[in-house]
Formats: sequence, structure tokens, C-alpha cells
Amino acid sequence: MNAISAPPPPPALPAAIGVVPARLASTRLPEKMLADLGGKPLVVRTAESALASGAFVRVIVATDHERIAAAVQAAGLEAMLTDPSHPSGTARVGEVARRTAGELFVNIQGDEPLVDGEGLRRLVAAFADPAVGMATLWFPLRPEDEANPNAVKVVADAAGNALYFSRSLIPYPRSREGFRPRKHVGVYGYRRATLLRLLDLPATDLERIESLEQLRALYHGIPIRLVEASRDSVGVDTPADLERVRLFLQRSLSSCRDTSSSPAAS
Repeated sequence: MNAISAPPPPPALPAAIGVVPARLASTRLPEKMLADLGGKPLVVRTAESALASGAFVRVIVATDHERIAAAVQAAGLEAMLTDPSHPSGTARVGEVARRTAGELFVNIQGDEPLVDGEGLRRLVAAFADPAVGMATLWFPLRPEDEANPNAVKVVADAAGNALYFSRSLIPYPRSREGFRPRKHVGVYGYRRATLLRLLDLPATDLERIESLEQLRALYHGIPIRLVEASRDSVGVDTPADLERVRLFLQRSLSSCRDTSSSPAAS
């Protein structure tokens, strides 16, 4: 009788560097990157989650302020001070790419401590295709978010690349048959050359009208591969968001403690 062989191991992910842009100033939640989440700053929780995903060879917090850099380094994580005049997180990631040896960089929102680890791995895996220069995540849009301009929508072409992003509902459901709208999840992966090219391109009217930076890439002919996330994103923009994430972390930590102290875990 032939022995049953083990399944082959999953293919190795392309070597990617995760970058967490973290600016100290914040309008709706002042200094939110340093807000406490279970005894750790929010940005530290985000960087730890990115590392725990197993998607990256390094995770670098790119910040404009010494206080954030000090908090990150005190937690044993890597921080890089970047130009405080950068207009966007993308520009901050671009500075890291210019100063760091690497081919693939992923921009992870600093205010998402519950970032989707499986989604990050899927995003990095998409770059095994040499034709992919830029990629991002999506998740099915909830009906209650159809009219929400803060839930950005995206539509795809036959190759799985983005056709357009909008704060409006796209496609417009003149018929609901086959209507499966997608929500854009704002995590981006770039090959180094694509990222630096994007940052050298001029802003466009579409980008300014929608206030969506990724439209610059589409306008100038840079394809964006769409990768399905394993779950929706949970960002921290307001005090209410922060409290919701705190409660989630408290429940998660309590569950871990209960499991480790149970007789079965002994």
C-alpha cells in the first residue's frame, strides 16, 4: 500500500516590506496614533498585527514625529523618521522605498490595528504575477454603506484590475440582478518602480474631485490588481471607533487568557 503523502507546502510569498505611515496630527481624534489600546499605542498594535500576518520580511513605521518613533522603538519595532511635509501616506511610503533596499512595498493604514492578516498575505501573493505592479484589496459592500461616501466603491474589468473607484455607488443598480458592489479596502502593494513613478506623476482632476489618490494611477494607465480581502476593514477615525476597537481587544485578550488557563490547555 502506498503511503499517503503530505500536501505540498504553500508557495513562498514574494519578499515584501510592510510600511505603516503614521502622522502625529489628526483632526477628528487628536494624536490618534499614540492613543492607548490595551496598554500599547494604536500604531504599535497596527505594526504588530502586520508583523504577525507573516506577509512581510520587515515592517517599518514611517512617521513625521519623534514621539511616534520613540514609542515604536520602545516596543522593539522598526521606525523611520520621514519628511513632515509629505502630502500623503503614499509619499511617506515612497520615501521609505527610496531609502530602503527592496522590490515590493505595502502601505498599511496606521489606524487599522485589526488589519486583515489573511488579506495582507493574499495581496503580497498577487505579486507572484510579474505583470502586477500595483494591487489593492476589496470586500463585498454592505447594503447600509451604499450611500456612504466614506465607503469607497470599486469596479473591476475582466482581468481583475480596477476600472474605477468612486465615493458614489458604482455600478448604479438600474437592475439589482447580478448586482454585487465592492468596497475598496485601502491597503496598497507596489513594486518599487511603480510606486516611484506614481509619485512623480501630476495630480488629476478626477483625483481632486473624488478625493481619491488612487485615481491618479488609473488616469495615467497604471493597472491596479484587485484582491479579495478575507474580511472588512475596521479603521479608527473617531473616539467612538477607538472605544469599539478597545472593547474588541479586551474581549480577545480575555478569551486568550481563559483558553490558556483552562484544564485542557494545561
